Amino acid sequence: MGSIYQSIEILSKEKGIDPQIVIDAVKDAMLVAARKHFRTTEDLVAAFNDQTGALEIYGVKKVVETVQDPDKEISLKEAQKMDPAAQLETEVHFPKPTDALGRISAQTAKQVILQKVREAERETIFSEYSGRVGELVNCTIKRIEAQDLVVDLGKTEARLPKKEQSKLENFSTGDRVRCVIRSVEKAGKNAGVIVSRAAPELVARLFEQEVPEIYDNTVVIKGCAREAGERTKIAVVSRDRDVDSVGACVGMKGMRVQSIIRELRGEKIDIIEFSDDPVSFATHALSPAKITRVSVIDANEKHMEVIVDDTQLSLAIGKKGQNVRLAAKLLGWKIDIKSEEEKRQEVESAMAALVPAGAPVSILIDHGLAEEIVEKLLGAGISTVEKLGSMTPEDLEVIPEIGPAVVEKILIAVNSYYAQFEPPAPVVEETVPEVEAEAAETPAEANDAAGESNEAVAEATPALEATPETSGSGGPSPVGHTDSLDHKGEFDTIKNSEEVG
Repeated sequence: MGSIYQSIEILSKEKGIDPQIVIDAVKDAMLVAARKHFRTTEDLVAAFNDQTGALEIYGVKKVVETVQDPDKEISLKEAQKMDPAAQLETEVHFPKPTDALGRISAQTAKQVILQKVREAERETIFSEYSGRVGELVNCTIKRIEAQDLVVDLGKTEARLPKKEQSKLENFSTGDRVRCVIRSVEKAGKNAGVIVSRAAPELVARLFEQEVPEIYDNTVVIKGCAREAGERTKIAVVSRDRDVDSVGACVGMKGMRVQSIIRELRGEKIDIIEFSDDPVSFATHALSPAKITRVSVIDANEKHMEVIVDDTQLSLAIGKKGQNVRLAAKLLGWKIDIKSEEEKRQEVESAMAALVPAGAPVSILIDHGLAEEIVEKLLGAGISTVEKLGSMTPEDLEVIPEIGPAVVEKILIAVNSYYAQFEPPAPVVEETVPEVEAEAAETPAEANDAAGESNEAVAEATPALEATPETSGSGGPSPVGHTDSLDHKGEFDTIKNSEEVG
């Protein structure tokens, strides 16, 4: 008895579980082995004998007047033979021979005990560590299993998977490391405690240890984004306007942050001042690149666009997009980075897209086309004047209820529409000389005019000859020539007087 209880006590302390749990596990194991050995349906119980300390198996039967199930019931007469105090509707226990249990039954009992103890251990570990997720713990590398590391937390073991390790780090058995508790699983493949060296929480916990202002909550860590082994961005804000949040984390001559960098084997750390304004926060988060401007595309979807100078584009994106990726994780926004040249080309493309595709065919109603014809054109899929103008009359006549007469109306309306965009022709006034105008007459007209002139002369000549005033040198001159003759006489008199003088 003493040896059994001593073994149970040692096992309980080693696994960190309640001794009663181990005792119950042993009893359950013995019952499983007994049922498998006796192959009976009767009820069995296991109990320690107070006198000998041995674990015994008992069968249980109910005392009844008429026995219907011999495996579970017993008559009052038979019960009183084993226990004189037996009464109806009570239960009697009678021992089962445990010496008959063989090696196979003992092996079964062992497996059941180990399974029960393992389940109890997992439950104990889960209840202890489930509330410590994200906590910084000191542990020792206990062994290496493939690419995973098994570390000793003191009370239990934890697993450090390959994906939770930094690519800059290599450990050997016995090395002491600081990790954060990533998760605690009760069952499954990853049952137990999982620790991490790649989680962002590790950097936050290290800053809490190195920076007193963070520990006393004067400076608050608002976010942390990390790609283990390469770069970390951490956003901090001060609750006291007299305390510089970034300066407190950097420390004098960078001593505080350098201590954390050494712990992370040289991983780069960007300390960023947090801001409630996403535009200002994005400008800080994308450092060391200089940002030209930031515009919010969709506040509900948390989507923003960042414009940088052409020379700053590669710096803002970072190696393999690392800088903008970490900034997006830190902000929780989707960030599109574009250079000034890319933005200019985008704006030009957008302006080109604003050019209308064409005028609606309904505008031809203002140019005399009937609404019924317009509806027929729309029904045929002709929605713009440009498309209508590119069609031949034969193409239009294919449309139902459109014949040559309707095509003519459509042509007139289209021409009227395009005529309004043509500049008016300049008006040029040309002065045509009278001689040229006369020369422009046809030969027949010229001959007719000449004939009429000759007839007028012929009629005038006899009249002049018949007039008595016109015969002789002293007679009067014809009408229209008198003034000329008088002036000629005066001119001759003046000339003769000058010669005499």
